[in-house]
Amino acid sequence: MDRAAFDMQFRAAELARLAAVADLGEPVCVDELDSPAVRARLAVADVMVTSWGVPQLTPERLAAAPRLRTILHAAGSVRGFIGEEVWRRRITVSSSAEQNAVPVAEYTLAAVIMAGKKAPFLAARAHQTRDGWQDVVGRDDLSNRSRTIGLVGFSRIGRRVASMLRMLDTAGVLVSDPYAAEVDVKALSAELVGLDELLRRSEILSLHAPLLPETRHMIGRRELALLPDGATVINTARGALIDHDALAAECASGRLDAILDVTDPEPLPPDSSLYDLPNVMITPHIAGSLGAETRRMSNHAIDELERWIAGEELRTPVTADSFTAGA
Repeated sequence: MDRAAFDMQFRAAELARLAAVADLGEPVCVDELDSPAVRARLAVADVMVTSWGVPQLTPERLAAAPRLRTILHAAGSVRGFIGEEVWRRRITVSSSAEQNAVPVAEYTLAAVIMAGKKAPFLAARAHQTRDGWQDVVGRDDLSNRSRTIGLVGFSRIGRRVASMLRMLDTAGVLVSDPYAAEVDVKALSAELVGLDELLRRSEILSLHAPLLPETRHMIGRRELALLPDGATVINTARGALIDHDALAAECASGRLDAILDVTDPEPLPPDSSLYDLPNVMITPHIAGSLGAETRRMSNHAIDELERWIAGEELRTPVTADSFTAGA
């Protein structure tokens, strides 16, 4: 992992836990896998703990680690660095994506509540006018009661968000996901529907789908046009799920609002019109784990290491099948 990730995720307490169950070499953290010193370490390594900044595990690099039996990722998706050679060698893989889902779901719930009250956009208006009070008089749309909320993607984050939304007095939570089971959606008091129906009914739309070739720009001009006037689009997943030109046009017209924690590209170019719209809130990819939240993931990786040493099943394994599906 890169040094910044290590310094943030592995403090004294985490290093003490590691040292209690494993033989740690020096340096404990490396950010490359090709130098002679690191190759010497790889030659005797049984376990690799990874996080942000891990280099691609190419066949050549894995060949330098003949004893490697498990990879414990103290971050989210392993898609960026795992290849077919890992599965061919039957190396066990675990991810902390479930732990990273926690702050994203929390942020999404907050975004939904803020969207219901139009809080970010009223705040922007108050900065302009120095008097935002007149903007709420007589309005019937500043409420979190009886809102219909649509979730695109019943991922681990989508499921957490659906569960958390039960605390609100909504008019209903809709889910669209071609791989979701209706019984699982119903168990969280939500309704499984097709994407077009979800868009037509949703006053607040929140995206939780993986970025795959078939999901790129899945929310484009046609899909945005299906949303009712005044709807808010929330994206904490991947920026490229939305056609940003189409979204900018809808927001510039005043018909839709947006809360974007991810964009395409990231960051947006300085001349993007989305920066200039008072009904678009842009944050710099902060929904995921930051600061102390990241140590939830490193501690999970150490938990998995302790289970592996004890011969127990890992709690969050990544298999070749789940990897193909977008883990």
